[in-house]
This record gives sequence, C-alpha cells and structure tokens, in this order.
Amino acid sequence: MAPLSTDFSYAQWSAVYNALSFGIAAMGSATIFFWLQVPNVTKSYRTALTITGIVTFIATYHYFRIFNSWVEAFEVKNKDGGDYTVTPTGTPFNDAYRYVDWLLTVPLLLIELILVMKLPAEQTKCLSWSLGAASALMVALGYPGEIQDELTVRCFWWKLAMLPFCYVVFQLVVGLSDATSKQASGTAATLVSAARYFTVVSWCTYPFVYIIKNIGLAGPVATMYEQIGYSMADVVAKAVFGVMIWAIAAEKSRIEEEGALLNA
Repeated sequence: MAPLSTDFSYAQWSAVYNALSFGIAAMGSATIFFWLQVPNVTKSYRTALTITGIVTFIATYHYFRIFNSWVEAFEVKNKDGGDYTVTPTGTPFNDAYRYVDWLLTVPLLLIELILVMKLPAEQTKCLSWSLGAASALMVALGYPGEIQDELTVRCFWWKLAMLPFCYVVFQLVVGLSDATSKQASGTAATLVSAARYFTVVSWCTYPFVYIIKNIGLAGPVATMYEQIGYSMADVVAKAVFGVMIWAIAAEKSRIEEEGALLNA
C-alpha cells in the first residue's frame, strides 16, 4: 500500500466516497434479488443463480471494507463555514481488498456462465477448471504491478496478466460460440451470446483503468479515477452481468417447464 497524497480536494475525496457507496448499494441489492429468485428457476439452474448471489455478496463485503478504509484514511473538517479540508490521518488505505475480491469472484463469474449454459458434464468440468484457473492467474499477476508506482514494473506485470486475460477472452468469443448455438431456444441463445460479449466488453475496462498511472496521471487525480473506474467496472461485471445470468436461467426454466407440461 503506497502512502496517499496529502493534497486531496474535498470533491476528489467525495467522488471516491460516493463511488464506493454506490458499489455497496448495487452489490448488496443484487445479492438479495438473486437469492430471492433461486426458487423461481428449475433445479438445473439454481446452482448458477446461487453462485451469482455469492459473487455479489463477496463483493458487498469487500466494498464495505474498502469504504471503511477510505473513510479512516482521511479526516474531513469544516471550519467556520469555509470549504471542507481533507487531511490524511496516517492510517493506510487498503484497496488490496479489491484483488482478494477478484481472486474469489472472477473465476466464479465464468463458472456461473458455464453452469447456466447447461453444457455436457465433461465440458462443464473442463471449462470451469481452465477458465477459472486462467482468470485467477490473471488477477494474481496483476497485483504486483498494481502496488508499484514505477512505470516499467507496472507495464511488465500488466503484460503478463494480459496473457491469461487474452486466453479467457478467446474462449468467451470463440470457444463457447458452438455451445451457444445449441441452447434451448433462440431467445436463450441470444441471451447467452449477449452475456458472453458483455463479459468481454466489461472486462476490457479493467486493463485500461490499471494503466491510468502509466499515462501521466498521478497523485489524487489518478487515485480518484482508479477507484471510480474499478467501482463502476465491478458493478457492471458482477451485478449487471448477474441480471443477465438470471434472465438466461428464467428463460430456460420456462422452456423446461412448458416441455414438462406438454409431456405430462
């Protein structure tokens, strides 16, 4: 954890404060929604939807920890009706919680997509292990560069992390295309396809936020953009993506229930 800059403005501090607060609200409400919907889908998709809720639950916990760490790292005061002043307290701001969160949730995000697709058992097992391991490796390789300010070191670890990242993206775009076309209905196939590409697009946000400090930004401005960028990307990649998983599970459950009625 690098020491925080001492010249944060109240607007910069408040922007990060609000972004982290938004993350807590979005992840927490998404968790409640997903778990309440579990009984409304057929047994085949309950595991996927349960994992979707676990992902946002873990994220909610870590956003609470990041938020509290951010608040504790600063003292915000207003004297005699003047502008608020923001002063570091000396307590470290620990946003390493993000990487702990990603290490747990990123593999689960891919596994929930694979499970909701209802692929053959062997293919499900193979993809879960390969994509889960690749995504965990991606996060692990990114962290050493995240905690460094030196440009060459950050670039080195960024490039290493991009190798498993590109593998995962390739599998999402190409590797799962054939399985997508075999979904139970055209609507289900469209939803699965949208989820795959949505994952790719949302994940592409992270490498760009990672290199904010590589393009000349530093100090409070870089910290503000980094925290807001990661927070918004997390909400999209977990809460919004989870809604798509629920939509797929609901659509395929509807088809299975209608089929069971016709065969009764």
